[in-house]
Amino acid sequence: MDHRTYNQYCATARTLDLVGERWTLLLVRELLTGPKRFGDLQKSLRGMGTGLLAARMKHLEREGLAHKIVLPAPAHTPAYALTEAGLELGPAVLALARWGTKWAMGERRAGETFHPGWAVLGMEAYFDADAAAGVRAVYEFRVGEEVFHARVDNGTIDALYGPAQQPDAVITTTDDTLAELAEGRTTLAEAIRNNTVSASGDKQAIRQLRTLFRRPRAAWRGCGPTGT
Repeated sequence: MDHRTYNQYCATARTLDLVGERWTLLLVRELLTGPKRFGDLQKSLRGMGTGLLAARMKHLEREGLAHKIVLPAPAHTPAYALTEAGLELGPAVLALARWGTKWAMGERRAGETFHPGWAVLGMEAYFDADAAAGVRAVYEFRVGEEVFHARVDNGTIDALYGPAQQPDAVITTTDDTLAELAEGRTTLAEAIRNNTVSASGDKQAIRQLRTLFRRPRAAWRGCGPTGT
């Protein structure tokens, strides 16, 4: 596959040369939450053909953004992980997510897929560091067949795919309810009251969880800088 370039001596252009092709930044998004097998990436990015996925992963390897690893036992299977350079794209991906929540998301469109694993980065994008000051807790989320966790430590969060070793609280729900939470159609407190979310473990940690994430208020594009 030919490598296209903007042919500009500019940091933004050079970065887009590396990750600006269709699907490439979404692959980075997937790997930011931890190593993934080729099949895991196929499952998360439905609509991306096998050949294109293989080509994009070769590109990320060639450019030093991802590399092959072997997952530890019991899996002991080949997978992909981000390099140091790839991991440093994390803040840029989160910034895009925050911008998109405010300016691009809106309501879920017919036919749009939703994967629970995408909520891992969503939690970091919605995280309210001020509300988390003094909070130290590990949360495990079980959504259908997907499991991920978040470690909150005094205003910081580290969200990763996979189970937690010793979670303080376990949250269980469905894909649809998680999508409603991400869309802002319901809150965690409402979902718990309506029994569409179950929460077990430390009660204080569960109460604190309800205040740790704040979805940016949606806004309309097209207004001037003063909103007129």
